[in-house]
Amino acid sequence: MTEKRVMVRYRVKPEHVAENEELVRAVYEELHRLQPDGLRYGTFRLEDGVSFMHFAVETGDGPSPLAGLPAFRRFRAGVRERCDEPPVSAGLEEIGSYRLLDT
Repeated sequence: MTEKRVMVRYRVKPEHVAENEELVRAVYEELHRLQPDGLRYGTFRLEDGVSFMHFAVETGDGPSPLAGLPAFRRFRAGVRERCDEPPVSAGLEEIGSYRLLDT
């Protein structure tokens, strides 16, 4: 089984912070309702109040569990228009951690 770790960072326009948070919360509502296997996911707002980081750990070889969620598609549909700094995605290779990704 493969494991893929990804971090996405972006900065939204100040007037879109509440909208972005609402869209992100809708993704989590759907995740909690559907409970897809093979996914650990977290979203954080940075202390500047307008930057966000998403961390995803996906296990398995199939399509991303996030990609099929209607709420995630709604979130992604307008993300570039909401942003001052567009999303940048980076794969992560763990060097070490302490309980960071424990389930």
